[in-house]
Amino acid sequence: MEDRNERVEVNAWRRMSTLSRHCLAQCESSPVLNLTSASALDDSKLAISEPVVIGGMVLDIHATPATATHRGSTTPGKVHYVHGGVARNVAECMSKLGTKPFMISVTGVDMAGNLLLEYWKSAGLVTEGIRRCQDVGTPTVINMFDFNGEVVAGVASTEAIEIFLNPEWVQRFWCNICSSPAVMVDANLSPTTLLSSCQIAAEFGIPVWFEPVSVAKSRRLASIAKYVTFTSPNEDELVAMANSFSAGNVFTPIKRVDDAGRRLPIESLFRMLKPAIMLLLEKGVKIIIVTLGADGVFICSKDGPGFIKEYLKNTKSNSSRRQLYEIVTLYCASDKFGDVVDFKSGVPHLFAVHFSVLPASVVKLTGAGDCLVGGTLSSLCAGLNLMQSIAVGMAAAKTAVEGSTNVPSEFNLSIIAGHVNQSQHPWLKELSLNSCPLTSLPLNAVFA
Repeated sequence: MEDRNERVEVNAWRRMSTLSRHCLAQCESSPVLNLTSASALDDSKLAISEPVVIGGMVLDIHATPATATHRGSTTPGKVHYVHGGVARNVAECMSKLGTKPFMISVTGVDMAGNLLLEYWKSAGLVTEGIRRCQDVGTPTVINMFDFNGEVVAGVASTEAIEIFLNPEWVQRFWCNICSSPAVMVDANLSPTTLLSSCQIAAEFGIPVWFEPVSVAKSRRLASIAKYVTFTSPNEDELVAMANSFSAGNVFTPIKRVDDAGRRLPIESLFRMLKPAIMLLLEKGVKIIIVTLGADGVFICSKDGPGFIKEYLKNTKSNSSRRQLYEIVTLYCASDKFGDVVDFKSGVPHLFAVHFSVLPASVVKLTGAGDCLVGGTLSSLCAGLNLMQSIAVGMAAAKTAVEGSTNVPSEFNLSIIAGHVNQSQHPWLKELSLNSCPLTSLPLNAVFA
């Protein structure tokens, strides 16, 4: 075993040396790489490189009526310009939790693009990865809300992301990708750009988080599933993703209420979602985080969440990340959300954990899922385990729904950690892939 470990370390060192030499050659010939990647060649800086987020930066226009709407007529209400885009929201959330991601995106040279870029610079985030294109409209989305903060209608103009955020642009920043602790891609990217981004990450063993964005775009998982470590669909996106692997719609949307109008118990909901979950796991996705709105989230994996440690090999502590790690572990001991121990029964299993939502005074619901992802990724990069990280993500989502912007203006880490400590103990189920019944396991049997 020692000889094998030594060989692995030697091979890794040789590969990094080759990478450094190649980066130097690229930096000499490319002014873009020289700006974005030269600092990554220094070993000390490489050790604390930041995650990469690839996807849309969007100007959101939020319209909330003050009274009932009438077809063919305007309605009094409030209209707000909000910095948006799934990838941009995730990156901003991460930055406010102490992680400074490298953003790869595109905007036009127009009012909307100027608003997005000025805000990005004011937050102290680098803009070298953000492409600016003349005669291109910055991606824009208009959302109409109801009195409960739910989106009732919307129009999205995001074609610039698919056309101009292309594989050639992403490949310019491959040094940032291959030294990062994790890469997040959103489904606004074209299929070719998604594939290229994932292949760069896979070549260097970097975990990939795929954010589905919408039901229609979530189907783009099919071509990259084997590269995806995490994905975070809602129920409808999960069904669409599963159907993307078949010629017809084998999986149907889930009904949350029974024939008598009663909401399904959480175990029944899980049973209905399980076939789609299993298909995605069999296609190569490692961890599926199914967002359930007011019912919380399911975290599902064939291997148990403890295995994620081997993927986060580039995670190194720095002062901002360490602050999140220390305050969460201070408020919430690691044994409350320990990692699952290594099961070696020789029989494949499905491990599923359910987290309930935290009580919240909801203002609006957009941005909650993005803050869940951003909070979880920041926590993983800070060194927290998967269960702790999901709990932080849930706390970040609570803060998001209680504000008027997609991402809160700030996160109070003490309050976030307090919410993590208040999270209900999740139940964990171990299921044989060949069996349907759910068998509860006592927490102390599976948590470290």
